[in-house]
Amino acid sequence: MNNTRKLTISGMVMAMYIAIMFFTQSFASQAVQFRVATTLYSLSYIFPFLILPIGIANAFSNFLMGGLGILDVVGGFIAGIVVSWLAYLLRRYELPKILIIPIIALGNGLIVPIWLSYLLGIPYMALVVNVTLGQLPSGIAAYFLITLLDKHMKKTGGYIVD
Repeated sequence: MNNTRKLTISGMVMAMYIAIMFFTQSFASQAVQFRVATTLYSLSYIFPFLILPIGIANAFSNFLMGGLGILDVVGGFIAGIVVSWLAYLLRRYELPKILIIPIIALGNGLIVPIWLSYLLGIPYMALVVNVTLGQLPSGIAAYFLITLLDKHMKKTGGYIVD
């Protein structure tokens, strides 16, 4: 895959992430953070070059819609990169795709409360429970997304070689 195609896909995924966050912000930043956009983290399973763009998209959406300041922006960037990288490692080490569910749910559930507990004055463990519960549907959706994409990529021979 050439650089132009990678840049185009990266831009489209970033735009989708930000658009999804915009249209779901009413319930994406509540006590139980149901963030539909984090389903897109799983795309790095198929396209590893998306790890950095997904982190940037998360940071940008936190900047535009988060309202919690620079710590939330930087934290979102790190969380996006770490969780996307873990999704990529599933394919790299040929682990079962079903593990994307705990990667999305627990990855975000354990990372995001690190700064949110400080910013909001809520105990870390209470936030872990809330964020993990909110991320569980995104993890399940991610499993179906990468299963379908993986099947399509194998069928069409469109896989990117690492």
